[in-house]
Amino acid sequence: MAAAVVGKAAAMIGFPQAYLEGKELKETSSLVTELCRHFYTQGWVSGTGGSITMKVHDASIPKAEQLIVMSPSGVQKERMQPEDMYILSANGSIISSPSPKPYPNKPPKCTDCAPLFMKAYEMRNAGAVIHSHGMESCLVTMLNPQAKEFRITHMEMIKGIQGHGYYDELVVPIIENTAYENELTDSLTKAIEAYPKATAVLVRNHGVYIWGDSWIHAKTQAECYHYLFDAAIKLHQLGLDAATPDHGPIRRSTHSQNQNFTKLSVKSGVKDSQNQTDSPRRCIVLDIEGTTTPITFVTDVLFPYARENVGKHLNLTYDTAETQEDIKLLRLQVEEDLRQGVTGAVPIPHADEGKENVIAAMVSNVEAMIRADRKITALKELQGHIWRTGFECNELKSVVFEDVPEALEKWHSSGIKVYIYSSGSRLAQRLLFGNTNNGDLRKYLSGFFDTTIGNKKESRSYKEITETLGVDDPSEILFVTDVYQEATAAKAAGLEAIISIRPGNAPLPENHGFKTVTTFSQI
Repeated sequence: MAAAVVGKAAAMIGFPQAYLEGKELKETSSLVTELCRHFYTQGWVSGTGGSITMKVHDASIPKAEQLIVMSPSGVQKERMQPEDMYILSANGSIISSPSPKPYPNKPPKCTDCAPLFMKAYEMRNAGAVIHSHGMESCLVTMLNPQAKEFRITHMEMIKGIQGHGYYDELVVPIIENTAYENELTDSLTKAIEAYPKATAVLVRNHGVYIWGDSWIHAKTQAECYHYLFDAAIKLHQLGLDAATPDHGPIRRSTHSQNQNFTKLSVKSGVKDSQNQTDSPRRCIVLDIEGTTTPITFVTDVLFPYARENVGKHLNLTYDTAETQEDIKLLRLQVEEDLRQGVTGAVPIPHADEGKENVIAAMVSNVEAMIRADRKITALKELQGHIWRTGFECNELKSVVFEDVPEALEKWHSSGIKVYIYSSGSRLAQRLLFGNTNNGDLRKYLSGFFDTTIGNKKESRSYKEITETLGVDDPSEILFVTDVYQEATAAKAAGLEAIISIRPGNAPLPENHGFKTVTTFSQI
């Protein structure tokens, strides 16, 4: 593949000549062949199946406009050479094709995956996309022929997937296979739209598409996904459930199944204005303050601890990347507060004005925000990091109501997934439930949501949670909170909402119209 051939075709669409004839294009083509040889040894691209594509990175060219290298179709992937690659423009037009090879090689043809690859580029701004026919990616879709999603949680390798941590639930959509690869384009497009946080789509009885910001990111995620698929298969063989925190025995039910969940009819235990009803629930989402945990623990223990230790924490950790990010986030928040005239906001100087001045301004703002009980991400992130130190040093021990552990265990045993949604950061939530007066309760929890998904008093936040959980009918999600406005927002999004009545909680409006409980045993 001569550079002049690429240059002649691509010059028409305005690429700089240095980019067209530079080492980046040659290195990217070579890298695709190298990775395909490696993936062949993994069983991902055997029998001419599978494929890989990546953008030709150049810092001077916007990512959305960069050239694309794609492997050909129907060839021995482990024997490909750089000159066998196809070069495409950012809109998917072929601008360079490889020369034919003598018999028994087939005439060159761009990968049948091209339309699907382009969707990942267009919709996710990917830097590279991998299509694997790995056996585990095929078998994992067969464990439940009705499943529309693959789910797994509490596995170390989940941390290798963008936006996920050990305690999070990884959800990968599954689409149905077709006779021809390009016929998958519409269903893959719908899956990408429906799962905005997904970086992979499984194709039943076929394989998986995985993308990342760069080839390194795509490769890393591909390795993690295949590990997790294999782990789920082996857990299933042992009769264990990969989608539950403790990976306990798979629970069978005579109730109808949808996706990977068993829909269990669980009595609500509370009466509305007409009848006590049974409500099929797949998920329960819990607030913390005033719901699982006394308000006094938050106001009289956690907040004072953060307020009293913020200066010490900043001094000890000032040069760490984590604290510098905390300072950056809080500075941006304070700048907005100053524009809005928020009481107590004082400018936070930049680093060149001295560490002491920065810390003093941080302390002043944090104290004002805590006094005002601000529900903002910048404050909650910093508080979580301060509380982490307190829990690690055994200076803090969290408290939950006495009925909470038993209820969590009961729901977990019934196959209902339980999540937390709080204004506190996800780190703070994990710390709280991992260090309670009743031990570590995280084994009963499938995931955590904080204000990065949205304000708790806005209905769109609950719609986002519904999409993230992969629940088609939001009424199958029960949200329990002590705050009327939050219950109203959840109800507007279609969720079932119950208000928790606990000691110290704020009074409710008259005729609020919600079911109430004083203990989780009533749910």
